[in-house]
Amino acid sequence: MILGVVLAGGQSTRFGSDKAMAELDGRTLLARAVDALSGWCEQVVIAGRETGPAPCIPDWPHPGMGPLAGIAAGLHHAQDADFTSVMTCGVDSVKLPENLLELLSPASAYLESQPVIGHWNSDATSTIEAILQSEGRHSMLAFAAAINARGVKLASKPANINTRADLAAVEKYDGI
Repeated sequence: MILGVVLAGGQSTRFGSDKAMAELDGRTLLARAVDALSGWCEQVVIAGRETGPAPCIPDWPHPGMGPLAGIAAGLHHAQDADFTSVMTCGVDSVKLPENLLELLSPASAYLESQPVIGHWNSDATSTIEAILQSEGRHSMLAFAAAINARGVKLASKPANINTRADLAAVEKYDGI
């Protein structure tokens, strides 16, 4: 079983307001991310928020530690609920490929262009804990390297919305 985890604990500083609640074609980015993962996962949770359109879990070990803290929270939740793997995406990841699960299977694998979009084995929990509790790099790529995750290249990368200009550019794209 696969647990979907939407990483939504960021500060949205470049966006200027709560990016998760920004709307694209009448739907929030948060709802879009939850819906996207729902197509591949048996359950979806939101890491780093207190409320949302799916159950919410706090970042681990605490907020403000970046996307790894959201993935760590998801891995803990997955182990507690007997999920074999975790599929993650950022709240601002839109236009994910329909065959994303196939591309990222078997776990552990991630998109090279956006490492927060990944499929991680649940047994990676102790590795991510060690990284987050260390003084070393707390980066997605350090985690991926530590668990020997496969980087997957796409012909075109999914949109990643960091600013209002990014959102406006995606809004202009046909087919959203």
